[in-house]
Amino acid sequence: MTGTAPTTPAASATADGTHWPAPFAETPVDATVTVPGSKSLTNRYLVLAALADGPSRLRAPLHSRDSALMIRALRQLGAAIREVPGDGSFGPDLEITPLSPDAAAADTAIDCGLAGTVMRFVPPVAALRNGATVFDGDPHARKRPMGTIIEALAALGVEVKAGDGTRPSSLPFAVNGTGEVRGGHLVIDASASSQFVSALLLVGARFSEGLHLEHVGKPVPSLDHINMTVAVLREVGVSVDDSVPNHWIVAPGSIRAFDRRIEQDLSNAGPFLAAALATRGTVRIPNWPAPTTQVGDLWRSILTEMGATVTLDNGTLTVTGGPEIKGADFADTSELAPTVAALCALATGPSRLSGIAHLRGHETDRLAALVTEINRLGGDAEETADGLVIRPAKLHGGVVRSYADHRMATAGAILGLAVHGVRVEDIGTTSKTMPDFPQLWEAMLTRQPGLQTEQASGA
Repeated sequence: MTGTAPTTPAASATADGTHWPAPFAETPVDATVTVPGSKSLTNRYLVLAALADGPSRLRAPLHSRDSALMIRALRQLGAAIREVPGDGSFGPDLEITPLSPDAAAADTAIDCGLAGTVMRFVPPVAALRNGATVFDGDPHARKRPMGTIIEALAALGVEVKAGDGTRPSSLPFAVNGTGEVRGGHLVIDASASSQFVSALLLVGARFSEGLHLEHVGKPVPSLDHINMTVAVLREVGVSVDDSVPNHWIVAPGSIRAFDRRIEQDLSNAGPFLAAALATRGTVRIPNWPAPTTQVGDLWRSILTEMGATVTLDNGTLTVTGGPEIKGADFADTSELAPTVAALCALATGPSRLSGIAHLRGHETDRLAALVTEINRLGGDAEETADGLVIRPAKLHGGVVRSYADHRMATAGAILGLAVHGVRVEDIGTTSKTMPDFPQLWEAMLTRQPGLQTEQASGA
């Protein structure tokens, strides 16, 4: 099965009225880079804090469009979230007072933007309050898979309606909460997104009978993200039994308030690490968490397979590019796939990415978009039923369209390091998860060797 690259949104121009000119690396990169906090962890902890048994604090959370949408959504549901001074350069910490189960009924409307965590994680939270909550988002958000979470809520006895009163299958829709969800055994098909499982697990402890969630269907993609959800639930005192494959049992009970520092986003570290391979240089990421539940930890094995030297010493991950980028076969690279694909387009041998069919339902159809944009620059890429095949080809300059997808934009930046004349449409879309990406990227290339590049404060 193959897709068609989606219609490109209107491009955001840079200050001089052109597309962003991706910097070309004249010399090997030598930089130390610190990236903002994990979006996946920030938004999971925000949901848990809104449901906790007391006030919580998030230290060094991500401040981006996705996290701002989550904060606004939870505030609209009744949680109090305020910024307080932090202890670093990543903007303020957050103090969260949970929503009150005794709050009077109130109707509200939530803008999900293009944030999958908001459109999937927040509707079950809305079911636990009194009142109607209308969910909608950016135009492409209406195309993202939502049927499973809607059907799950309906099976739990929660009323979910489209504007015309019918059962919807996508945004927009309204959740009519009554202040309580019974829970119990629930069977879903989560083969389109692991976020359907995480969304229900995050609130399961607050269901009066807890939750026994069972997946039936094709394999759930991105199991690492579900493992992350289970781990954070256990950290805050929630009992989760995941000993049987495709079954998750969450015991009813309270969610313990917490004080948690957010790890930096290892997926977003990927483009910077990729710069080491693309330029035959060296990039260091300090404070690399070990152990971690983030899927981005796979960079250590992925980049090694592509010919880089990768070491983790005293908390600093160092990646040095080899004399060539080697093609390879990669299974289930999940959200890392656009960065991997950009490197494969620069490789000296063929590559195959498999197990990522679900990326057709992300911010854009990423498989179709990657093939279109790699080939636009002279590459040789094609879709398969569940991924991509990318073969060596001489690339040339041109515009890389982003499709309002932050990872497509950063993939274009990687290609620009090795190919003269690459310009990226709508580089501002990177603010979805990585504020100030263009400044970070350019600083990586222009700073002196070893000098640290950080996110500007207050993003």
